[in-house]
Amino acid sequence: MMQLAEKIREAGVVGCGGAGFPTHIKIKGQTEYFIVNGAECEPLLRTDRYIMTHFATQLIEAMDAIGREMSAAHCVIGLKAAYHEEIAALEKAIAEADSAVTLCKMESFYPAGDEQSLVYEVTGRVVPPGGLPSAAGCVVDNIATVLAIYDAIHGAPLTQKFLTVTGEVKHPTVLRVPVGTSFARCIELAGGTLQNKWFCVSGGPMMGKPLTMEETETAVVTKTTSGILILPENGYHAKHRELRVDAMLRQASSACIQCRSCTELCPRHLLGHPLQPHKIMRKLAMNRDIGALLADPDIQRAQLCCECGICEVVACPMGLQPRTINRLVKQKLSEAKIRCDSGTGPFIPSPERDVRKIPTGKAALRLGLWEYYHLEIRELREDQPQTVAIPLKMHIGAPAVPVVKAGDRVSQNQLIAVCPPDAMGAAVHASIGGVVTAVGDRITIREAKA
Repeated sequence: MMQLAEKIREAGVVGCGGAGFPTHIKIKGQTEYFIVNGAECEPLLRTDRYIMTHFATQLIEAMDAIGREMSAAHCVIGLKAAYHEEIAALEKAIAEADSAVTLCKMESFYPAGDEQSLVYEVTGRVVPPGGLPSAAGCVVDNIATVLAIYDAIHGAPLTQKFLTVTGEVKHPTVLRVPVGTSFARCIELAGGTLQNKWFCVSGGPMMGKPLTMEETETAVVTKTTSGILILPENGYHAKHRELRVDAMLRQASSACIQCRSCTELCPRHLLGHPLQPHKIMRKLAMNRDIGALLADPDIQRAQLCCECGICEVVACPMGLQPRTINRLVKQKLSEAKIRCDSGTGPFIPSPERDVRKIPTGKAALRLGLWEYYHLEIRELREDQPQTVAIPLKMHIGAPAVPVVKAGDRVSQNQLIAVCPPDAMGAAVHASIGGVVTAVGDRITIREAKA
């Protein structure tokens, strides 16, 4: 009988809510804790909440199978205590399956879904700086990924994606669409936009990727797409996108008051990690040549930043951009192949961590998104577009290698690209049946008439 990890590999399952780490690699071996992230901590997103409410039975079945595969002593779903409908659905499914899965009910704070914050909330253990949850005896996946594993167990590859479309649209909704569906079609399924000009974010408003209207025209749903947010054209995201790096550094030089707020509210610093954004800002304010500072241990610790955005959206009273600058420093360190030395610990969380947690609603308010924060999204809309453009790289690792060419007829769920030999990656399958019309960095399939 095929092992679970092999079924997941063949189905092309990757982390559906983050960078797209190939899931079959995660579940090899044993672990003490298998933790499922149901916090959905990004403001406005409702995808995982919908899945927990309507697919609870499937989630518990998959978690039980994964727990057996990894000999996990504890299988836990971490979610917010305020998710009453979701909790009721999951507890009912747990009871009916006589499952050992438990729920960890957390406060509504951001970023509750950060992998390392979640591990601490569930286990009381700190993942070492720059380390993986496995260092604390944990494996973490998100809710949508576990549902994809359920499908893989039953022979279906990851070709359909749940996502939230909300903001300046007529009918905010959760969608289930084929991978490769255009953003334009998704926006149309949400009733279209309320404004003629707007700005888009792919993902959540705190950590998602900003897109102009023009960029949105060519964007498609991938295995990791969690949301499409349509936002005002002159809002926070659009204005932030316009800032140049040199302008950010000049602002830091002239306006940073060294108040330490960015450090004192940093979720990783509060876990005891030696990350101090205010020191990075101070040193870059004094010398804007990032390359000249890469040997500095404080600068190198930018690599510990999870890029949650609290420092620049909530903490900084001067409107500076510590997160964006940290991201730039991380890029420079990566190019120079420099890894920070974060020490050997012990890494002890701040005694003030609980009182410094940021309410999720406060993050939405600071982003100017309060009017969308409490939108009720209970409807699921599904679609089968006539054309999809499926990217070959929707995951960490090497792009998939096509095994089809233009002119080939393919059926839905057929394998169309494979992971290169001896490389980390994921398989790709046709999300609709039809004719392959183009093969490049995307495989385009057009529905064929019978």
